[in-house]
Amino acid sequence: MPRLKIEIDSSEEKEIIEFLKRREDSEAKRLIRFFSFPDLSRNPESPIFELVQRVLKIPRFADFDDVKVPEVVPTRILFDLFNMPPGHPARSKSDTYYVDENHVLITHDTVMWHYYFEHPAIKEKIAEGKDLGVVCYAKVYRKDEIDRTHMNVFHQLGALYLTRDEKRKIVLEDLKKILGDVAKSIFGSNVEYNFTPEVFPYTDPSIEMNIKIKGEWLEMVGSGLPRKDVLKNFGVEGYNGWAFGFGLERLAMVSMDLPDIRLLWSNDERVKKQLKLGNKFQEVSKYPPITRDISFVVSKDFIPNNYFDLIRDIGGNLVEEVQLIDKYEDEEKFGSEKISYTYRIIYRSNERTLESSEIDPLQNEIYLETEKQFHAQVR
Repeated sequence: MPRLKIEIDSSEEKEIIEFLKRREDSEAKRLIRFFSFPDLSRNPESPIFELVQRVLKIPRFADFDDVKVPEVVPTRILFDLFNMPPGHPARSKSDTYYVDENHVLITHDTVMWHYYFEHPAIKEKIAEGKDLGVVCYAKVYRKDEIDRTHMNVFHQLGALYLTRDEKRKIVLEDLKKILGDVAKSIFGSNVEYNFTPEVFPYTDPSIEMNIKIKGEWLEMVGSGLPRKDVLKNFGVEGYNGWAFGFGLERLAMVSMDLPDIRLLWSNDERVKKQLKLGNKFQEVSKYPPITRDISFVVSKDFIPNNYFDLIRDIGGNLVEEVQLIDKYEDEEKFGSEKISYTYRIIYRSNERTLESSEIDPLQNEIYLETEKQFHAQVR
């Protein structure tokens, strides 16, 4: 049977995005900016797209359905159904972008399970006891530090396979074979890989696959056998199988020896023509950095990931890295509820030489917004 291409048209998501556009606060503007980022997994000129296509060409996935999910989803779907109740670390506002108390930006591709099982054609397959197979690749969002290997907008690819219990019992060896095929499709038949035990809330047992790159082991894929109680949350009973998911940027960077994740989004033709998997990236003229420090005293409930968002909002892709230089408490000097931070912001363009006259206004805005948004005392 040919694969189904399922694109979820969420009226709820559309309404939320329109509401965000009417808001004037910095958080709403930040989220709208995120939505404007192109989905590189669907851009034929991107190595992220090439990664996806290599996996989809594995014979095992030839008849897997393909689902595209919303980018704004209810917390009930993203967390509750996947065995992540209130209080679970994955729900932390220091890591997850909340639109409101009940809706968040998608943080993992596994959310596809819900939308897949809800589709009428898939409900029919389940009623008939047919095997189920689906892949999903998408932009996901997570608050993170600022350096050359992290962005808060990135891409994941995941897959799920289920079969009836009476037909076959899936074991970890079945999953390991599939993961081996995935690794070989990306890094070639000679790639070395191993597996280590892991813990995920929606699979049990769970494993992580690691690949050996330049003599070092790199985490590649999180995976496992779907928990029966989690499948039951979606109304699916009498099935067993395997599932996996992984981030795409990290693998693309490793494949090309890419030194900076921002290069994946570059419009510089000298960069774009080199972005092919397996092609070792040759650094174009490396432009000098401009560094600026900022020190401030702030409440102890300060969340660094939220501050990194502020810096990204203002500095955009000109910010290469933010380093923590100093952090200390002094009850006599600041009081018992305050703490001092010093950060170094490193500005560098991958396409041109920056001038102080360009960076100084950005840094001044960061000073002002640090005081305004975090009620900090800039020193």
